[in-house]
Amino acid sequence: MAKQKKMMTCDGNQAAAHIAYMFSEVAAIYPITPSSTMAEFVDEWAAQKRKNIFGEIVNVEEMQSEGGAVAAMHGALQAGALATTFTASQGLLLMLPNMYKIAGELLPGVFHVSARAIAAQALSIFGDHQDVMSARMTGFAQLCTGSVQEVMDLAAVAHLTAIKSRVPFIHFFDGFRTSHEIQKIESLDNEDVAPLVDRDALLAFRNRALTPNKPVTRGTAQNGDIYFQNREAANPFYLAVPDMVQEYMDKMAEVTGRSYHLFDYYGAPDADRVIIAMGSVTEAIRETVDYLQAKGEKVGLLAVHLYRPFSIKHFLKALPTSVKRIAVLDRTKEPGALGDPLYMDVCNVFNGKENAPLIVGGRYGLSSKDTTPAQIASVFENLSLPTPKNHFTIGIVDDVTFSSLPQHEDLIFADGTFEAKFFGLGADGTVGANKNSVKIIGDNTNKYCQAYFAYDSKKSGGFTASHLRFGDKPIRSTYLVVTPDFVACHVPAYLHMYDVLKGLKKNGTFLLNSIWAPEDIEQHLPNKVKRYLAKNNIRFYTINATAIAQEIGLGNRTNTILQSAFFKIANVIPYDLAVEQMKKFIVKSYAKKGDDVVNKNYAAVDRGSEIIEIPVKAEWANLEDDAPVRHTDDTDFIHDVVRKVNAQAGDDLPVSAFIGREDGTWDNGTAASEKRGVATFVPVWKMENCIQCNQCAFVCPHATIRPFLLDAAEKNTTGVATLEAMGKGLKEAGLGFRIQVDVLDCLGCGNCANVCPGNKGGKALEMVPLTTQYDEQDNWDKMVKQVTNKSKLVDVLANVKNSQFAQPLFEFSGACSGCGETPYVKLISQLFGTRQMVANATGCSSIYSASAPSTPYTTDACGHGPAWANSLFEDNAEFGLGMRIAANTMRDRLSHVVEKALADGAVAGELKTLLEEWTANFENSAETRRLSDAILPLLEADKAPALAEMRELKDYFLKHSQWIIGGDGWAYDIGFGGLDHVLASGKNVNVLVLDTEVYSNTGGQSSKSTPLGAIAKFAAGGKRVRKKDLGLIVTTYGYVYVAQIAMGANQAQTLKVIREAEAYDGPSLVIAYAPCISHGLKGGMGNAQNEEKRAVECGYWHLWHYDPTLAEEGKNPFSFDSKEPDWSKFKDFLKSEVRYSSLYKQFPDEAEELAEASLEAAKYRYNSYQRLVKTDWSVEE
Repeated sequence: MAKQKKMMTCDGNQAAAHIAYMFSEVAAIYPITPSSTMAEFVDEWAAQKRKNIFGEIVNVEEMQSEGGAVAAMHGALQAGALATTFTASQGLLLMLPNMYKIAGELLPGVFHVSARAIAAQALSIFGDHQDVMSARMTGFAQLCTGSVQEVMDLAAVAHLTAIKSRVPFIHFFDGFRTSHEIQKIESLDNEDVAPLVDRDALLAFRNRALTPNKPVTRGTAQNGDIYFQNREAANPFYLAVPDMVQEYMDKMAEVTGRSYHLFDYYGAPDADRVIIAMGSVTEAIRETVDYLQAKGEKVGLLAVHLYRPFSIKHFLKALPTSVKRIAVLDRTKEPGALGDPLYMDVCNVFNGKENAPLIVGGRYGLSSKDTTPAQIASVFENLSLPTPKNHFTIGIVDDVTFSSLPQHEDLIFADGTFEAKFFGLGADGTVGANKNSVKIIGDNTNKYCQAYFAYDSKKSGGFTASHLRFGDKPIRSTYLVVTPDFVACHVPAYLHMYDVLKGLKKNGTFLLNSIWAPEDIEQHLPNKVKRYLAKNNIRFYTINATAIAQEIGLGNRTNTILQSAFFKIANVIPYDLAVEQMKKFIVKSYAKKGDDVVNKNYAAVDRGSEIIEIPVKAEWANLEDDAPVRHTDDTDFIHDVVRKVNAQAGDDLPVSAFIGREDGTWDNGTAASEKRGVATFVPVWKMENCIQCNQCAFVCPHATIRPFLLDAAEKNTTGVATLEAMGKGLKEAGLGFRIQVDVLDCLGCGNCANVCPGNKGGKALEMVPLTTQYDEQDNWDKMVKQVTNKSKLVDVLANVKNSQFAQPLFEFSGACSGCGETPYVKLISQLFGTRQMVANATGCSSIYSASAPSTPYTTDACGHGPAWANSLFEDNAEFGLGMRIAANTMRDRLSHVVEKALADGAVAGELKTLLEEWTANFENSAETRRLSDAILPLLEADKAPALAEMRELKDYFLKHSQWIIGGDGWAYDIGFGGLDHVLASGKNVNVLVLDTEVYSNTGGQSSKSTPLGAIAKFAAGGKRVRKKDLGLIVTTYGYVYVAQIAMGANQAQTLKVIREAEAYDGPSLVIAYAPCISHGLKGGMGNAQNEEKRAVECGYWHLWHYDPTLAEEGKNPFSFDSKEPDWSKFKDFLKSEVRYSSLYKQFPDEAEELAEASLEAAKYRYNSYQRLVKTDWSVEE
């Protein structure tokens, strides 16, 4: 008898965490996309004292790495506690060695994996099965689920079977497509699953736990005489697993009313063509099977749930005997193999069998590539051919090895489902609002609902598309919305960048967040938009949510206004009910941010009804497309590849677009082509108030405001207004000075205007609407194309002002508006970029530095610039050290070649003179830049065979400046061991740690850099231990240059430290404080620089540096660079950031206690530094 339905609107990660919490006593966790939210839920529920099926609160422990998490899990299992972890991708691969141990020791652990792509030629955070396929040989059973409901229903089967069978399980589902898809599903409770636990098996597990009361020895070393036999002894445990899994599936069916099998068949009972697959694609295949069956075709699907152990018995029982042809779909790639894993397994099933069906295999969906019913239809069509293509691909055009099947036209299902698409800007709240909308509809109606969110790789400020579906039947469409009934465009600039109306159904509805007056809208719409509206009888509405948000005081957060407008127009549920529910969600979402935020969002809901319908003119239907534009500066690569990807048309690129780039190499400087124009406000220069300090450029996160020096000819050619340049040598040269803003690349954070000191007349920068400044883009183009860089006229290392005359070789990155990290990265590129090599840890800094198609690292007029590469998260320091070692090795070889050429008289004249000078300046990096530029043309011109080896090694004339860059999650946690070793090596590398005090890229989880008392993900109740003092630890080596900086607190100290660190002939470590959007700054990220200043003033952060060269002189190497803190400001500082202030809302009893403890921890650090300041380093006679 099925139980009473309890509905729940959630995503796959929440469903998995919900079940995992019930069965877990210990959860050892570490963040990785897209699995992190499972661990976050478990941590939050533990903080809220939720009970598992044993009546206890789960003990959650965040570890320093995935290797640490699985080791802790292993230890917990050996000590008799049921343990779980959550991971994906590279994280799962780091667990593999321990997984062999856990399986070999028959310990009933369960991994929940949001299956994800593996970094190969490039990193990808999106979903496929490459990671779990890499773990299939570990001895873990593998159970796959294909929808949010399946996750809820079958995750328990993994736990239950693990306990009974002693075989550990991986329960996996598709990353993003299932992990982040929100569905309205039936939920389970403790009472539903607790009775299913085999208590005898559980007691036996407890009795096997390590204990001094009955000691045993495990993990011995075995020799060849017995290892083999002992390995085979476990076979019976694996042979028993399939029947146990089916037994628990049957028991779950009694609870849920939904029946599952190891292999679930769906389709015609007499099917002749069948697809075999696992994961979310099975839902889309079911839709396609229904469609084709209705047309009389005999087709079916065999969905795989238990992948390991693979049961031939259950497989053959499920598959109709009528099947003549099978297509096996794999969501992974194993280069060089005879076939991908599931295909090979199915082939083995029929190996040697009479009348075996014809079997072909195909690959699909790598990195969450959308897999649609049209693609599935092409698979069935392929099976109908006389000779079906084997080893095919779908969803791409392979015009190189010709593996792809022909594209099939879209299948349209007229099933009454309402579909909607929302185009937004990262961090504008669109995604959050749509999540709430789905829950409002799901919780307040009988409708089923689905939400899925597509993003680009930028941080906040990137492209987002929300795909929503509502219907009266369960929704199985595990692919993006193709033919929406409703489209909302929240960013007007998108009308020119993307095909936002593509697929909008006839008589559909379009809502535009318009900054233009209704009477002016027509002139701003592209012709293709107007034509589509007219030809398809679209109802067109606008609302100026941007202006409303400003009036209310919500800044650029238009989400609530536009959510309200959607409910007003779409009429999916009664508008009054929607308003009531939106306000309930506002309290839930924003209560911890204070009443003011709640009330402003209430006002936003009320004003969302201020929509205006715009008449669609019939004559628009005959408009021609606007003339296509080929940008004059575009390379073929930018025109043919980069712009297509930026226009969200990357799916249409064929394989041949990447010939010559098979290894993932990307051109530098492609970010400059974007010019998105997504800021609401941008700075305007008021030259009469400017004192030419260049602080605005120094702090700009995106290098979109810069000083330029113009000579007389340039002033005349450009015709722009300038000031007389001030500064040594500049005034005498008669140069003009101008601050220029790149308004289309600016993200409008306002840090420049906030730090501008101005003069008596006021600030020299004012934030104004972007729409008033479009003409300034022409001036920007003049500055960068017609004005030469004059940084050689000044010493760019001398002071803040001079440094900004150097060209930023890191520009227009995908970082958040107001990012606290990128000003440091940009500054280093200005000072050393023409000789800089970068090893970058995976994290925020790698994503904004190199997310295809945007590469912000660029080149100067000579073609020189930073060379950048990313390996992994955990190995960045070693990766960078390898670069340094390679360069040293090759330069030593070159040095020998040069010495021999000079000794043999193989060179003469100017080349000889330059080579002798180079030899004398071998270790002077800056000089080798100059000499390399002089030597190379002469060397290339001299074709003498004796110089062939020198020409081969020509790039090593330059001694590069090696930088190793990463965040605190890398440096303090997962990469600490490697970082420690690299710094201890004494090699000349420079390490920049961008310290946001959380794992920023994965969503703000706690790291060992997170201070005591801060709320972060994985520290939902506030961190209870002090922040690790990484810098102080490293000073104990005595030969590492170490510093802590905060640009907003002291720009001069930041510049001085970076200059000294790079110049130091040995390892250096610079730890830079970087406010992050995850901190929840009350004034927004436009106050990031001021936040750094406040952090130092109150003693939250301290400025200091440790210079080993001073110790060699008998001086104290430790210098404390900030003033004595004003401790009275400390708690006010904490309360100005949501990561601290929310404690007072959520845990009021503990908040003050933690704030006091945080203050004491800060004083402890300060006092530690003061003791070092007082140390006597004088040399005794």
